Amino acid sequence: MHDPILDIRGLTKVYPGGLKALDSVDLSIRRGEIFALLGPNGAGKTTLIGAVCGMVRISAGSIHAFGGDLANNWRTARQRIGLVPQELGFDMFDTVERQVGYSRGLFGRAPDRARIEEVLRSLSLWDKRDEEIRKLSGGMKRRVLIAKALAHDPELLFLDEPTAGVDVELRRDMWRQIDSLRDQGVTVILTTHYIEEAEEMADRVGVIDKGRLLLVDEKEAMMKRLGRTEAHFVLAAPVSSLPESLRAYPVTLAEDGAVLSYRGGDGTGKGKAEVAAVATALLQAGIAFTALDQKESSLEDIFVDLVERQGLAA
Repeated sequence: MHDPILDIRGLTKVYPGGLKALDSVDLSIRRGEIFALLGPNGAGKTTLIGAVCGMVRISAGSIHAFGGDLANNWRTARQRIGLVPQELGFDMFDTVERQVGYSRGLFGRAPDRARIEEVLRSLSLWDKRDEEIRKLSGGMKRRVLIAKALAHDPELLFLDEPTAGVDVELRRDMWRQIDSLRDQGVTVILTTHYIEEAEEMADRVGVIDKGRLLLVDEKEAMMKRLGRTEAHFVLAAPVSSLPESLRAYPVTLAEDGAVLSYRGGDGTGKGKAEVAAVATALLQAGIAFTALDQKESSLEDIFVDLVERQGLAA
């Protein structure tokens, strides 16, 4: 197996006053993957990105990138890292092309107008190249942020809430852009509140809460391992208790006996089979139902469940 492009061990950040923003985080990022880091506000996502990008001084642990320790070769490594921050940071009176070209120069890269044109065209910004940034829409300003981050051709790109505040159409357009970056060999780490973003794009997903990394797994494996089936049977008439034949299944009565709820399975199809068995058992017991609502867990369900369980354990 190839060495990871980024390897974080025991990463801890304690702010003055005792707030532990990162708590012994271990994380390896594979070259060429799209990795989504999910977590609520204040979970530590932005602090982790800041630590890798040299904006946050860590309290303990190590960060290796491109095979070297960042503590020893930060400036060289930083030239190979791109960052799209949450906040819009521009000279608002500058033009799009000049700002993006300036960003390339900041990282020691020689001027290359053809490359800047390529980046701007890929983000549908070439027609806006002579516009002052202040005149652009919010979504276009966010595209300029991505262009600035790509101007020096980074191998590792951090996207911190890249589509926050943009409309659904623009968000999907950005997903396509990010996917094309992977095709070019760029490794992408994104944080997001839009869990469908991770479900759509990520190869692997990590869940962080209160500075602790709760879980890292292949997206499909996570959904298979932690996925659940939920089903709600609306009964034709309320019942006061369950027949013996249903007690082997994870079912409960709700709404004064008018709804039978099932929650079980393991993402392998077991849940669907058990829902069918519950339906058969209901009919055999003479209990009719007028409606059945069934769904499989989404990544969002898994995320919420993990964070809630973590909160209960704390």
